[in-house]
Amino acid sequence: MSAVVDLSLGAPVEPRGLSRLRTVVASSRPLSWVNTAFPFGAAYLLVGGGLDAAFWVGAIFFLVPYNLLMYGVNDVFDHESDVRNPRKGGVEGVVLDRAVHRTTLWAAVLTPLPFVAALLVMGSVSSALVLAVSLFAVVAYSAPRLRFKERPFLDSVTSSTHFVSPAVFGLALAAGRGAEVAWDGAVVATLVGFFLWGMGSHAFGAVQDVRADREGGIASVGTVLGARATVWFALCCYLAAGTALLMMPGPGKVAAALVLPYVVNVAPYLGLTDEECERANAGWRRFLWLNFVTGFLVTQLMLFTVLF
Repeated sequence: MSAVVDLSLGAPVEPRGLSRLRTVVASSRPLSWVNTAFPFGAAYLLVGGGLDAAFWVGAIFFLVPYNLLMYGVNDVFDHESDVRNPRKGGVEGVVLDRAVHRTTLWAAVLTPLPFVAALLVMGSVSSALVLAVSLFAVVAYSAPRLRFKERPFLDSVTSSTHFVSPAVFGLALAAGRGAEVAWDGAVVATLVGFFLWGMGSHAFGAVQDVRADREGGIASVGTVLGARATVWFALCCYLAAGTALLMMPGPGKVAAALVLPYVVNVAPYLGLTDEECERANAGWRRFLWLNFVTGFLVTQLMLFTVLF
């Protein structure tokens, strides 16, 4: 953990050389890369986009540079609260030494630029607008002055935008390149369900940090509602997501069942108090791995829908 934090001393360790590079990469949350690349790629291909240059540029962009911008900026400007947060220092987020803050910010800003430029050239006005909204949401969540993450409920909306906007961009990019994209009930139901799932997931993630955020002077949906009410809010979002997905035609309705594991995951914490909020971390860790299982099942459902 030398590139992240010395847990025994509770103080960040200054990284050097390759260790510094590993720390910057770690700040992009490699475990979560697929959560933004998959929605883009799936949306692009499902509406008729091919394995062309736009697909690969977009997939790589949403895999690494996008996440480096999102999480790198977050780790720099959340330093004070991260130091106090016992769950930081691993796959759930590194604790960046101040010496690497400048490097992280430069990497977070410069790495996406060539990809953004290429996607703007390859796309249309509509896809450019979607990309602009997506990038704004990523920066606004953590950047000083804006700090949407400290605006309760807007924090959940913005966080969900981080994951849904790549899918919307995939649709807009494919349409701009000649694909026939029908913005019908199926597409709307999918996006609404995905968005509600994202809001619920963000809210549940905030539960474990209620005490740490309050001590760090950070407001969130969790600090405002409290642990118990926030878990209930997350549960309601998941159920609403499943309801939206039931509006999909044909075999697409099966996707509604995919929210049930998330409902089961949060259910044990419906009575959680603020004093024991850290217990929700076990559920959050399950959530991180549950996403991979869900992604696999979504892929199978997509293949079934396309082939049959």
